[in-house]
Amino acid sequence: MDTPLQFVPILVFGFAASLGLTPISRQVAMRLGVIDRPKKRNITRKPTPMMGGLAIYVALAGSLLLFSPSLHLVELGAILFSTAFLAFMGLLDDRYELDAYLRLGAMTLATCVVMAAGIQVRMFNTPLVDWPITIIWVLAILNAINFNDNMDGLCAGLSAIAAGFFMLIGLSEGLMLVTILSAALLGSAVGFLAYNFNPASTFMGDMGSMTLGFILAVLGIKLEFGAQPVSVSWIVPVLVLALPIFDICLVVFTRLMEGRSPLEAGRDHTSHRLMSLGLSQRMTLFVLYGACGFFGLLGLVIGASPTAIAWRISTAAVILLVILFALMMWIRREFQLKVNK
Repeated sequence: MDTPLQFVPILVFGFAASLGLTPISRQVAMRLGVIDRPKKRNITRKPTPMMGGLAIYVALAGSLLLFSPSLHLVELGAILFSTAFLAFMGLLDDRYELDAYLRLGAMTLATCVVMAAGIQVRMFNTPLVDWPITIIWVLAILNAINFNDNMDGLCAGLSAIAAGFFMLIGLSEGLMLVTILSAALLGSAVGFLAYNFNPASTFMGDMGSMTLGFILAVLGIKLEFGAQPVSVSWIVPVLVLALPIFDICLVVFTRLMEGRSPLEAGRDHTSHRLMSLGLSQRMTLFVLYGACGFFGLLGLVIGASPTAIAWRISTAAVILLVILFALMMWIRREFQLKVNK
């Protein structure tokens, strides 16, 4: 019988498996030549293997296959299949640098698979509206998580924090699929983070960021709130994932304003701007972890609050994000000489 504590073995196994498999994935990456080499736009100072995503996916999938309840088999199957496909495409991208449109096509195809299994946004209950919103949401979160893989420990840490809040929300709302997916993601991300925290001995690569991003996007779709109308509840996953969403909006806006392609890599992320103020990598990580936790907590509170209070908190959170956006733009302008494009 399914119990509220069903997530515990999933969380523990995901962590232990990721912790044990990451050194193996590092050796595999070295043999296959999947290595990140220092570039001008990177903080990386030495060649680093980048197949940590293999350990993350195997740990996540293994924990779910071994310990998940008998319910949600179709949805879980679609999720694991789509995630495996994206992880494979991420590996190819890490090794051969795939065309951006091919990557977007792969993301869209994976999204269609889970949509066919019934995982989709149901904001307007009109397929012609909800289906495009679902695809846009998944593509946005996938790329947002990928954009945040720009510093040791950042992507894995933010994903783990977001997964932790999704797990708490799933437990409070009795959402078994959300709870077990979040637990698997939390465990596998933290196990990998033991090797990826600054100074990192291995990177997750696109193989990892694709895995984390897709699961987080699905979690945002699967959230349901019995006490909150859709007009309020949509803001909860947005706040839990506020930091990745904030960063991709900031970076895309900056590059367009500076006449550059949004797909062009550069040192113009939130993390780079904080470091331009003199913060170390670790201090920058802790600031961003704290911000992610703060907005995740706001999302948790909104989900449990009366509608009127939830609206006030949501409005205040959006205003705060706008202020932070303006601050980041000011930092970019003031420290232009210190931040390489």
